[in-house]
Amino acid sequence: MTKNLITINEFIRKSLGEWKSIRSTHSLAFQEVENSSSRILIQELEINNKNVVELLEKSNLGFKPSVIAISISWQAISDWEMDQKIEKDKTILLFSPKDKNKGIVIRNKGYSESVIVSSEYLIDGNNNLNIKTVYSTTISEERICFLSTHIRSRFSVIRNLENNTVIQTSHASEIRNISTLRD
Repeated sequence: MTKNLITINEFIRKSLGEWKSIRSTHSLAFQEVENSSSRILIQELEINNKNVVELLEKSNLGFKPSVIAISISWQAISDWEMDQKIEKDKTILLFSPKDKNKGIVIRNKGYSESVIVSSEYLIDGNNNLNIKTVYSTTISEERICFLSTHIRSRFSVIRNLENNTVIQTSHASEIRNISTLRD
């Protein structure tokens, strides 16, 4: 019996909305743990949005009707700093499918380095979204899976590119704010 794999379009559609995230990040190099909570908003963007067009031009991806654009914005409070100030940021992701289950993701800023990055994505046999990004000195691997309709789990590992040692790991549980859903 073959399991039906979801497409990137379906995965993104399931991910749209507002999420509450509880995250634990382990810095193995410094033997430190950071816990944070965030409000995350994932929205689909029109392909003709000026920020999307600009990112398409900068990335040399070019306009393709199959490109899916999303915006992810977040507000986070971390126990890393004593004053626990709210950090805010936003990123734009462009998904360009190569086939039903894999393709390229362009981000206007990366996960571990704040530069425009190109990543590879794959939806595996368990319908998890796997994203791998090679930066100048590190490799970031992230897996996002749905535990139920309104609960996601994200795992990430950052490795040293030169010797493949693990620098940082993190896990986040994300719960959808269902009061913001529209009929």
